[in-house]
Amino acid sequence: MTLDAHQHFWRLERGDYGWLGPHLGPLWRDFMPEDLRPLLARTGVSRTVLVQAAPTEAETDFLLDIAARTDFVAGVVGWLDLDSVGFPDRLAHYAAQPKLVALRPMVHDLDDDHWLLRPRVLRHMELVAEAGLRFDLLLRPRHLLVAAEALRRVPSLKAVVDHCAKPDIALGRFDPWRADIAAIARQPGVYCKLSGLVTEASHHDWALEDLRPCIEHVLGLFGPERLIFGSDWPVCTLAASYGEVCNSIRALLAPYCGPQEMAGVFGCNGARFYGLEGP
Repeated sequence: MTLDAHQHFWRLERGDYGWLGPHLGPLWRDFMPEDLRPLLARTGVSRTVLVQAAPTEAETDFLLDIAARTDFVAGVVGWLDLDSVGFPDRLAHYAAQPKLVALRPMVHDLDDDHWLLRPRVLRHMELVAEAGLRFDLLLRPRHLLVAAEALRRVPSLKAVVDHCAKPDIALGRFDPWRADIAAIARQPGVYCKLSGLVTEASHHDWALEDLRPCIEHVLGLFGPERLIFGSDWPVCTLAASYGEVCNSIRALLAPYCGPQEMAGVFGCNGARFYGLEGP
């Protein structure tokens, strides 16, 4: 089983993708399962985790409906407002949906860099853990120490850092990211997704060597057993094809990971983290 633990679908007419517009060129169209299916077949990916791209319950419903009708979607990472007084009731509703596996607040778009430390948000993160759901952290480097402190206060929450917290690969600026992601990696239950890296590099002329410092650093911090592959398709297509994304991560891990460890990064680790069942 090969798992892509981070991909998106969207339909523009839904109208709640605040970050998405004509300025993003090839992304300004619908992306649905029929677009991804042939790419999965060519690369040998059998299952995916579908991740939210809009901060609305309506989009979470949209994704859950797709997942119910799409054989290769193993789970959905949805969105709920963790700072709402009504969150416990909404959580109870969505936790009962069979393919919802995690929640993801879009922290990197919020004005308050310390949002994760709000008392109500912390209480609701505890409820997420009690519900058996996972937590995706969509961060920029400046959020890492805040996220590390939030997870220290909610140690029962199983979390994953998306996109390695978006280091500045394009300019080769990896400090203070290096030290700050180490702080979050010291918590044993936290995983890291090898996703979204090609779009943090130059969109048109990136090379494997541009990604290497990031990959090698998180490999040393998390170990291969806490790394999870994700394509970030279709966002990745701004810089690379689906196959190029898969091959770049494999090539950079190959000197350090044997077949069993590679199978973990590209399948077993993500399945274990998200609690996915089946072959």
